[in-house]
Amino acid sequence: MEIWTGFVVGLFGSLHCIGMCGPIVLALPVIGESQLKILTGRILYNLGRILTYTVMGALFGLFGSRLVLFGLQQDLSIAFGIIILIYVFTPRSFKSKLANTFIYRDVTNFIKSRFASMITKKTNSSLFTIGVLNGLLPCGFVYVGIAGAVSTVNWLTGALYMTMFGLGTFPVMFATAVFGKIINVNLKRRVSKLIPVFAVVLALLFILRGLNLGIPYLSPKYSKSISIEQSESCH
Repeated sequence: MEIWTGFVVGLFGSLHCIGMCGPIVLALPVIGESQLKILTGRILYNLGRILTYTVMGALFGLFGSRLVLFGLQQDLSIAFGIIILIYVFTPRSFKSKLANTFIYRDVTNFIKSRFASMITKKTNSSLFTIGVLNGLLPCGFVYVGIAGAVSTVNWLTGALYMTMFGLGTFPVMFATAVFGKIINVNLKRRVSKLIPVFAVVLALLFILRGLNLGIPYLSPKYSKSISIEQSESCH
């Protein structure tokens, strides 16, 4: 997966994640009276999220490099594409049931409880920490980003991919932090309708990439030996 696509995934994903992260962003404390200090705090919050995404990318990129040694790069790409399609077409009611499983609920509640303690401190370091924790919240589009990081099959490119993902989320999340209360709700809903379309396109790209059709950029031709050499050259 090309590293720049991480930015695109993050940009579209951030429109979807406003629903979950919006309340957290709007609850961020205001530190200082000057606009510069307020903006600095919001930037630190977003940098915390990007740091978490970058670490995730490195870990899952390393995981992907291990899979290449078994010649599973193409199979993995196809599998991720199918998983994304299943997620998109899964009924909302079933998704809600998954969100109520004890693991998902307990993880989310634990992270949100840490938010509460950090918000009361009202320091720049606490805003950065809130961002780090925010990056750990379960989110469908973060999982899509992680899938992209795995497909890079290298810890460094995986980290760069998720850094780009985080930068892609920055414009919308920063605007929400600064202007969130005046963003039109109807606009959010209209944009959200486009997100499933984008997810389907992304899933098809994953599948095309895995089919090994020899199409430049879309479905490059890889052999098992080449994949292994690329993986080994990164260590």
